[in-house]
Amino acid sequence: MKKQYSNQDITVQWEPEKCIHSKLCWKGLIEVFNPKNKPWINMDGASTEAIMAQIQQCPSGALSYQQQQQSIGSNESNNTNIQILPNGPLLVQGSCTLQLADGTTVIVDGKAALCRCGASSNKPYCDGSHVATKFQG
Repeated sequence: MKKQYSNQDITVQWEPEKCIHSKLCWKGLIEVFNPKNKPWINMDGASTEAIMAQIQQCPSGALSYQQQQQSIGSNESNNTNIQILPNGPLLVQGSCTLQLADGTTVIVDGKAALCRCGASSNKPYCDGSHVATKFQG
């Protein structure tokens, strides 16, 4: 379920089911992304440019933004890139279709972090369980 937060320039979208809890958002811009606050995203905490720059650092694509009716932060080329993180998830960037074991499909458009350890309670997405299980791979 997407959650949206807006200021006069952009709308930030957060997809909690895609979040791998890398903490890059709040470690990089705590004035906007503060998990201790409700709501946890404060669009008045920094400039629009700073918010956009921080969102670009999100490895899973759980955070994205829209500006002037355009989706920003998604891969505009037709290439799909997959990066294997040491002892962590697969980072997918681009557009692709995932076919799940039950036959349903999920469209990835932008970024996604996919579970590699098998312990995620949010499959196919990584939820950070690889840290607790000390996954090696």
